[in-house]
Amino acid sequence: MSESSAEAAASVVSAAGNAGNWRKAGLAGAAIGVIAAGAAAGVAIERLTVGRGMRRKARLALDSAGPYGALRGMPGTATADDGTELYYEVDDVEQDTTLTPRRRRLFGRKAPAPVTVVFSHGYCLSQDSWHFQRAALRGVVRTVHWDQRSHGRSGRGVAQTRDGVPVDIDQLGRDLKAVIDAAAPEGPLVLVGHSMGGMTVMALADQYPDLVRERVVGVALVGTSSGNLGEVNFGLPVAGVNAVRRVLPGILKAMGQQAELVERGRRATADLFAGIVKRYSFATRDIDPAVARFAERLIEGTPIDVVAEFYPAFADHDKTEALASFDELPVLVLAGVKDLVTPSEHSEAIADLLPDAELVLVPDAGHLVMLEHPEVVTDRLADLLTRAGAVPAGATVGGYGSTSSTAQPG
Repeated sequence: MSESSAEAAASVVSAAGNAGNWRKAGLAGAAIGVIAAGAAAGVAIERLTVGRGMRRKARLALDSAGPYGALRGMPGTATADDGTELYYEVDDVEQDTTLTPRRRRLFGRKAPAPVTVVFSHGYCLSQDSWHFQRAALRGVVRTVHWDQRSHGRSGRGVAQTRDGVPVDIDQLGRDLKAVIDAAAPEGPLVLVGHSMGGMTVMALADQYPDLVRERVVGVALVGTSSGNLGEVNFGLPVAGVNAVRRVLPGILKAMGQQAELVERGRRATADLFAGIVKRYSFATRDIDPAVARFAERLIEGTPIDVVAEFYPAFADHDKTEALASFDELPVLVLAGVKDLVTPSEHSEAIADLLPDAELVLVPDAGHLVMLEHPEVVTDRLADLLTRAGAVPAGATVGGYGSTSSTAQPG
């Protein structure tokens, strides 16, 4: 990044630390938007040339035209160990009583419960971030999609709001266990996690190894990390990222205390926010504008105080040893080569510890690879489900399409 880019980053940080008026609050909101995409504050954005009114109308048109995030299933709630209500939805299919060898070992001659694929989403997203994969798997396999605490339709973390307990990745692992107990109390499981959702899956394995051993038949870890997130530079120069790390805790604390002001400012600087989200979410230059807007809406939907509340948990995340629980399972490890948030080297490190895992590195893909290249993610996920015995070989999995605005129909 150029010297001017570093100066732009510094100006964002400076404004965030002094949110005395709506414009400075707007810059603070934009900075936290980077974090909401999973990155640190500070990135140079080219000046947009289209009028603000026209851009606002374009966003409204994309919101009304885009079908993304509209899929709904049978709703349910699970109660976390601190009383937080966790929202989930189930897409069911007719029960398959076919006994594969793996399922026969698990259930003997008894007609088995169906395999359930549980999707865990990432930081500042929601269950809707799996839109394309959900659409493709409907009618093929039973799926559960849930919103992490304080995200989407789930309730605010009770321990955080009532008791002031910092959220951590272990808590998210316990939350996932509560969802499984409520939505899939029996039968084989395939666990799928993106970014923070992948860390959630690792935390589940760390705390409930017996559950993994007895019920899990496959795992997919997408754009995630088992630790060492403090080393990620988010595409910033060394000096810039070090400066951001020094001031970020104070900025986050201040933003959490000035949530209403920062939210107002983030709305006022929507164009800057959109540019930051796009940079840290996608690598493809011709991403479908409706998909880019969908990602922006997902991140916008996470309150600033929740963003600030969750961010410190990543510094302490280390679940490298928990990966051993997946050693004998079919595992898919997939990442975008140009991911600036959880770089693909972190996925390669996971695959090194799971030598039998399938490692897929997607060129020209960023952090939200499942939205940017859904055809690749769904194809590899379908293959994992076949290997895990969740779907029969030759099952038709489709309907995921392409999100490139220049892609040809076919």
